Amino acid sequence: MTPTACLLIIGNEILSGRTQDANIRFIATGLAQAGISLEEVRVIPDRARRIIDTVVTCRAQFDHVFTTGGIGPTHDDITAACVAEAIGVPLEIHAETYAKLEAYLGKEKFNKARQRMAWLPRGAIPIENSVSIAPGFTIANVHVMAGVPSIMQSMFNALLPTLKGGAPLCSVAWHADLREGTLAEGLELIQHDFPELDLGSYPFERPDGRKGVSLVAKGYEQDKVAEAGARIYALIDSLGVTPVEGEPAP
Repeated sequence: MTPTACLLIIGNEILSGRTQDANIRFIATGLAQAGISLEEVRVIPDRARRIIDTVVTCRAQFDHVFTTGGIGPTHDDITAACVAEAIGVPLEIHAETYAKLEAYLGKEKFNKARQRMAWLPRGAIPIENSVSIAPGFTIANVHVMAGVPSIMQSMFNALLPTLKGGAPLCSVAWHADLREGTLAEGLELIQHDFPELDLGSYPFERPDGRKGVSLVAKGYEQDKVAEAGARIYALIDSLGVTPVEGEPAP
């Protein structure tokens, strides 16, 4: 079975529109390559009860829960404390992390606010951060990372090789200058025959005004994806249009 995952994006700034999330695509792509299926993404505010309840719910439903945001030095960085409560363990100073941060920042700059970043749930395993030293952490099946994209990517790249995945997600795409409505019935029949795959129809418009559609089959069984791709090719060809492999150029 392909392991499943949920991503929790934590931050009032995302919900207010002040900040645009830049992490979903990076995480989704990495998980797909590792054979872990990202099945849900939630955006939630910096509210303790909401974070705790969401972590409790999601970690029971998915093999992995990834979070981004809320692990810095300010008053609204409450993710670590909330995850600790959701798991049922105390939040405490992680001695190794404390020492690393103090050495990196120096005793003068390592003030009380920055020391918050060395408080982890008891039993948590730090996730290395080559950008700013302050780690994320894993506890049980919850993986807590920063929201800043460069830092999150550093953490995610350190974390991913430690996770057990399955076969990588594979895909086949064909596109043509046809409209979705022309292909919809045939595509539905293919989807019926391949329920384990994700078949998608994505319209596009070329710079010269010509319009078309890209049909994509995705899944974790390479043979099935190839079969569905052949059916998609035949569907387009049956309408008197030559299919073009891959996604259309921007």
